[in-house]
Amino acid sequence: MSESEFLALAEATLTDIEAALDRLNDADVLDVECSRSGNVLEIEFIDNGTKIIVNSQAPMREMWVAARSGGFHYKRVGDEWINTRDGSELFAALSSMASEQAGAPVVLK
Repeated sequence: MSESEFLALAEATLTDIEAALDRLNDADVLDVECSRSGNVLEIEFIDNGTKIIVNSQAPMREMWVAARSGGFHYKRVGDEWINTRDGSELFAALSSMASEQAGAPVVLK
């Protein structure tokens, strides 16, 4: 994958994550504040102040996630971002991380 292809996919992924969280926020399912700075998406859980950070790493062609449960790297495999260690898919993993940090079930995408 070229760098420009990666950057387009990464940007679309960050936008999709933010849109999914905004929908949950608007539906009063979740109370989060999302902020973007370039290739970094910061998700703050208002009730407890915890955060999840999602960012793209162009040199590695990976998406990185930092959450209370740890740090994770995702590579593009077909149409999905897959964890380089355990094979989990990015949106499913983010749903689990957000559920843990929110203290309530969260399903992204």
